[in-house]
Amino acid sequence: MIKTLSLCVGSTNPVKVNAAKQAFLTVFPEHQIDCVAMKAESGVSEQPMTEAETRLGAQNRVRFCAEHVNDNSDEKAAKSNIDYFVAMEGGVDFQEEGAVSFSYVVILNSNNQLMTGRSANLPLPANIFKRLQNNEELGPVIDDVFNTSNIKQKGGAVGVLTNNAATRESIYTQALILALAPALHPQHY
Repeated sequence: MIKTLSLCVGSTNPVKVNAAKQAFLTVFPEHQIDCVAMKAESGVSEQPMTEAETRLGAQNRVRFCAEHVNDNSDEKAAKSNIDYFVAMEGGVDFQEEGAVSFSYVVILNSNNQLMTGRSANLPLPANIFKRLQNNEELGPVIDDVFNTSNIKQKGGAVGVLTNNAATRESIYTQALILALAPALHPQHY
């Protein structure tokens, strides 16, 4: 009999939902993954501009899911039936090497254990970062500069800037897999 893991993902963006499913299927291959997508408030800027703000946005989204999963009648899952709450937040910052984009991922299990991970850095062109400093959001800026449409629900800036060698989904998936290490080896954490 196949076991089922239930996830509540703090986003309705298909890239984030698919990344969560893929990460959990990779880490728990003997399980079926059921996923509820939920619009979750980040409590931070539309475009987080620091590591701390980005991490806080992911933490806020995962906590929002845990607190509000029963609020919406469209959500067919009760909190007690959710094994993991998952949230992702993309952000940018200026570091010694220059402007970068990255993501934080946060997973909350049914025991209220918070697991946090972070993606690798994607170097950003200076002209794009300057627009972000003027209160624009990365996805629409990439759409404008590269003549794409709704890139944040596709390969993202990382897909465009790496010629799809990596994508927004692959970066989220890798960060989630790494963040799940404590779930695989709880006796060591």
